[in-house]
Amino acid sequence: MTGSLEEVRSLIWKGPEDLNDESLPKFPRPKGNQVLKKAVIISIIMITAYCSLGLIFHSMLPEAGFSANSASHLSKKPSQYFDPNPELWPGPTATGRAPFMAQETVVPSLDGNKNESIKRLWGHLSPYSPNTDGWGIEEFPVPPGAKITQVHTLHRHGSRYPTVGANVQTFGAKIANLTGKFKATQDLSFLNDWVYGLGAEIMVPAGRLQLFESGVNHNYMYAYLYDPKAKIIVRSTTQKRMRESVWNFLSGFFGLDWAEKDIDVGYGIEGNTGRWNNSLAGYDNCPNANSFRNKGGINASAIWVDIYLQNATARFNSMLEGIQLNTKDVYSMQTMCPYETAAFSWSPFCDLFTHTEWQNFEYSIDIQFAGGSSFQSPAGRAVGLAWVQEFAARLESHTLAYSGSQINVTLDSDIRTFPLNQALYFDFSHDTNIQSIVTALGFTQFNQFLPADHHPGNHNLTVSHVTPFGARLDIEVIRTPHPLLPDRTYDKAGQETVYLRFKLNERTLPHPDCGGDRNDALCSLDTFLSLAKEEEALAEYDHACFGDYDAVPYGEITNGRPIR
Repeated sequence: MTGSLEEVRSLIWKGPEDLNDESLPKFPRPKGNQVLKKAVIISIIMITAYCSLGLIFHSMLPEAGFSANSASHLSKKPSQYFDPNPELWPGPTATGRAPFMAQETVVPSLDGNKNESIKRLWGHLSPYSPNTDGWGIEEFPVPPGAKITQVHTLHRHGSRYPTVGANVQTFGAKIANLTGKFKATQDLSFLNDWVYGLGAEIMVPAGRLQLFESGVNHNYMYAYLYDPKAKIIVRSTTQKRMRESVWNFLSGFFGLDWAEKDIDVGYGIEGNTGRWNNSLAGYDNCPNANSFRNKGGINASAIWVDIYLQNATARFNSMLEGIQLNTKDVYSMQTMCPYETAAFSWSPFCDLFTHTEWQNFEYSIDIQFAGGSSFQSPAGRAVGLAWVQEFAARLESHTLAYSGSQINVTLDSDIRTFPLNQALYFDFSHDTNIQSIVTALGFTQFNQFLPADHHPGNHNLTVSHVTPFGARLDIEVIRTPHPLLPDRTYDKAGQETVYLRFKLNERTLPHPDCGGDRNDALCSLDTFLSLAKEEEALAEYDHACFGDYDAVPYGEITNGRPIR
């Protein structure tokens, strides 16, 4: 090679513009330089391939039900699942107009006592309150010597705006299109200037308060079970109102610094494409639950609405010029009351209806839930099955590596995302999903047929008692030193026994096939686990969700699965 070592060194440190200088000494291309060039090219190709494979792997994570926003490796921690602000699948997030009560009304702030008598008649739109009526069982404290060792909480989100396409949106658009073309008088005069101002699907301030208060309540009930040294994983979904619900609950339970504790929140993807299994939104993976096969409750409710709102429709039309309302319009106006109350703390629509009409409104929702998510639905059990299987697996302390329902095998087979032996389990879901879980658990006291042509009086499936905003099903695991006899004394000859106690909205809910002759509704763990296996067969998940069967009239289905 020609040229001195110093000349070679000087070339190494020169820039590209200098290397083009014709005055520089010329060097032959040694074989070593060619090898180096090839090595650099191969390295670039390998780096490119590695990055490409990484991107492909990252893109596959949502297929497993993770919320994807972080590039951390799954081998370290599945951080996509624990991302607190997933940008994908948040659901609709439209914000409505801001409240301005001081300008609009003299109603006491945050409700006061106004319309208190009708708030429990708003079905799934009712703000949370404990079920003061109870579930037909006497309440007992934990017997002496017994200990609550675990609690499994299934919680609904807080008050929200209406879903996209809801009847209130349609009514709002109708009034907007007719502005200036009609005249409203008397009690409806406010319609002359009324403008629809609700957002879509995200939680409203009252909802945040409901979940915070629930967290505080659960702290008073179960904080003794919390071990600051033990990690806790809480589960929710990617929808914005679901994420905010869990954050407000945890702030109430653990304090505003909960994120600094050893607490992770897992966000299962919730999307309407049915691509991702998610027990907290089980209807997404049950096509028949969203098809004509499951319209019995909606159809029956429409019949009832046409019956009970005839008088109100005639009453309102007498106050209008240039517009005629039908019963669907009037039902939308009635539905506007709970939504506007949740969003703005008051609504001019609430005072338009009589107490009886509000009772009938509640019943219209009870019919919908009976035929759409409970025992009159062909998919009633199937939609809730996955959570029941997960609950049983937690009780038996094992992961799940099969997919006979909406179980997300990727998440449930890994203790990092499906932990075992926690003392506190908190899961956050939706009203119809919780109703289906109650159905899949076998609480057949909710299978009373609800006729579409008259109100039958008191009935168990009163939705405001079962799944109001902020509803919660708390399942306590109770260990006793000996078997507990029906008279609540111990059989000293027996060994330690484990029982379950179901509490729906703070009242003990007896299981019809579990408690036997007990008056405290305690259910032995062994008995429940046997029942859970039977419930899997009763749900007929594959047939109920994917089968090709005929739709039958409302009322013919009585067991939460298709008629064979």
